[in-house]
Amino acid sequence: MSNIDQSKKRLRIAMQKSGRLTDETESLLRSCGVKFNENRDHLLAHAENMPIDILRVRDDDIPGLVMDHVVDWGIVGQNVLEETAMQRKVDGLPTGYTEVCKLNYGDCRLAIAIPSEQEWTSVRDLEGKKIATTYPHLLRRALQAQGVNFKTVLLTGSVEVAPRAGLADAICDLVCTGATLQANGLREVETIYESQAVIIGRDQELYPEKQAVADKLLTRFKGVMTAKESKYIMMNAPRAKLKEITSLLPGAENPSIIELEGDPERVALHVVSREKLFWETMESLKELGASSILVVPIEKMLD
Repeated sequence: MSNIDQSKKRLRIAMQKSGRLTDETESLLRSCGVKFNENRDHLLAHAENMPIDILRVRDDDIPGLVMDHVVDWGIVGQNVLEETAMQRKVDGLPTGYTEVCKLNYGDCRLAIAIPSEQEWTSVRDLEGKKIATTYPHLLRRALQAQGVNFKTVLLTGSVEVAPRAGLADAICDLVCTGATLQANGLREVETIYESQAVIIGRDQELYPEKQAVADKLLTRFKGVMTAKESKYIMMNAPRAKLKEITSLLPGAENPSIIELEGDPERVALHVVSREKLFWETMESLKELGASSILVVPIEKMLD
């Protein structure tokens, strides 16, 4: 079969080679049954069991690969996507894409931080200041919307050292836990953008064979994410208290009620919950007469 015929059938996905999203993206693909070479030194990996190719690249290359129609899908943080799209617009390059699906990992925020000893009242304190960042477009959009004029110090790494090195008065950088800021004598004062991982696709129709693969994979993605957020709850409960017990179960829909042999006053109750079940809720269930309460994780799930 020719390379042209193969390109019509194989879904090509770009993902981060190494970094914040890499492990969870690989885990998601494995959970969806995609078997591929996990050697990150290989730029291109071919799935063994599905017509899928994985392209491992730098995260800030992913939006461009999708917008230039080099790959069909890209898995990338929204922060990188937005920043790259704005830069490409300035450069006169294509910026079209479609958002396929938000993913439930990679949560972070783009935040402004200042030296810990410095006073802070509002973003107006940044008027005329120098701010170091890797995200100049997102920073400019946020502060211009509030009428703040500032000077950008563009850095591609180690942004957090800029104030101590005398390069800037403040920084604007990605924050997950805040530990790096604290270690460098900084404190977070303003969030300007919240981000998570997303799947983006090219802004044109896929060949039917590719679309079939994409649809199947997207269904599996959603099933894995739903399962991750859900729990299977089982318990024995007094029949007379079923309404009260069900009302305590978060996100529970249409519980299964099973008769218990030899005990007409009690039933087994099984339910899938898409919200957390806290210890306090379990204790309340026990007070209502529930027993043998089990909360079990779900590996896979299809609605």
